[in-house]
Amino acid sequence: MDTFVDSSWYFARFTDPWIKTAPTERKVADEWLPVDQYIGGIEHAILHLLYSRFFTRAMTRVGLVQLDEPFAGLFTQGMVCHETYRDAEGGWLLPEQVKKGSDGRLVSVVDGGPVEVGRSEKMSKSKKNVVDPTQIIETYGADTARWFMLSDSPPERDLEWTEAGVEGAWRFTQRLWRMIEAALENESPALRNALNGSDDSLALRRATHKTIQGVSEDIERFRFNRAVARIYELANRVDELAPSADASARREALETITRLVSPMMPHLAEELWQRLGHGSDERGLLVDMPWPVPDPALVRDDAVTVAVQVNGKLRATISLPRDSAREAAEQAALADEHVQRAMAGKAARKVIVVPNRIINVVV
Repeated sequence: MDTFVDSSWYFARFTDPWIKTAPTERKVADEWLPVDQYIGGIEHAILHLLYSRFFTRAMTRVGLVQLDEPFAGLFTQGMVCHETYRDAEGGWLLPEQVKKGSDGRLVSVVDGGPVEVGRSEKMSKSKKNVVDPTQIIETYGADTARWFMLSDSPPERDLEWTEAGVEGAWRFTQRLWRMIEAALENESPALRNALNGSDDSLALRRATHKTIQGVSEDIERFRFNRAVARIYELANRVDELAPSADASARREALETITRLVSPMMPHLAEELWQRLGHGSDERGLLVDMPWPVPDPALVRDDAVTVAVQVNGKLRATISLPRDSAREAAEQAALADEHVQRAMAGKAARKVIVVPNRIINVVV
């Protein structure tokens, strides 16, 4: 049969691919379907999705399945783009067939002739603006390529493939390895779980658990670039706070970073997990470990930013201890110079306090 027909109902067939007497087993198909998440390019959203919905309605009508819609969620990802190159004859050139000449301009490595640089377009074999993944993997590793693709831009937008971007991702993998190697060199097994209760230790633990929460939410929502950015931030906090934090907080942060990068860089993460002393112990391989869970007490901030309005107009924002008493919140709001200026010397007739959120002064 034509691939158009096959690709419009394969998801229903996959629920029971061994059945030989019918296209689907109704009971099994109803148990598995609809598909939780559909991911594809924009052409899927306007063509393949339409065909699949048509087939699903037809299959429902004849009793093969019982579905209103074949897919519960749709996510349309962007395309990977790259500059295009033409030689003097107008022929397309591969990126590896182009180099910088002595004058800084691009020339063809085939004949040394000038190269015309076109706009960045979706990678295609016809225009030869493709990058051989084998070359990237041999140079930087599969983890680096995957990390760059996830970190560069939101997945629903087009990705501009650049050598500089890949090199930046590769530098982070090296930094992560050096960070853990340096920590292990300075770590005493006897003091691995030592606590000193310092402010920096608590700050590092808070940063660690907030990152767990943020990365977990971002991955669930396909915001991979934001998840990567949070991991970068945690690595920076480790560099900043680790020297004065206790050993337990440092190790927790390093193990957390290793666990959080594992979906994006599984090979590096397993190696780091081994270096951190696991793999041969009861905790086993990292891939078999459960996803880290944030401690609610450490995720929750002790201070909150509260908006202060005067007669319904925002005049200031103040920082208050979480769950401050109404009287304390009211006093802090009335003492703010911006609020006093907006009150113009008038007395407050009423102060409405919404805990941890907003204070409205009525004059």
